[in-house]
Amino acid sequence: MRSFLIKVVVNAVAIWVATLVVPGLTVQSGAGTGVGAGLGMQVVTFLVVGAIFGLVNAVVKPIVRFFAFPLYILTLGLFAFVVNAFMLQITSWVSEATALTFHVDEFFWDAILGAVVVTFVSMVLHLVLPDSKD
Repeated sequence: MRSFLIKVVVNAVAIWVATLVVPGLTVQSGAGTGVGAGLGMQVVTFLVVGAIFGLVNAVVKPIVRFFAFPLYILTLGLFAFVVNAFMLQITSWVSEATALTFHVDEFFWDAILGAVVVTFVSMVLHLVLPDSKD
């Protein structure tokens, strides 16, 4: 359980950094007009979006990786960024069906750049906070 919570926080931080760096990625919460309420709602929104991103990565990504294996070989692994961008796009579609909004404007530029940022930030955070065996 602790490992899952760490992964959700790492995903949330990575998506937060990606929304700061890539202008085409936005996250908005449905409510909260005050300063304190807005910050609290933003944190909860990023955590929920991080959990959705983690679930999409756990369920959909292995299937996509299996079918995209030849493209991984042909591109020497660079196709992983396209797969991660697709995971961000799926997360956008799932989260827009709820009260929170994680939106990717364009797949090619925004999702690909967002995937690069999310991958880099996640990698750095996993080096700082290694997974613990429960």
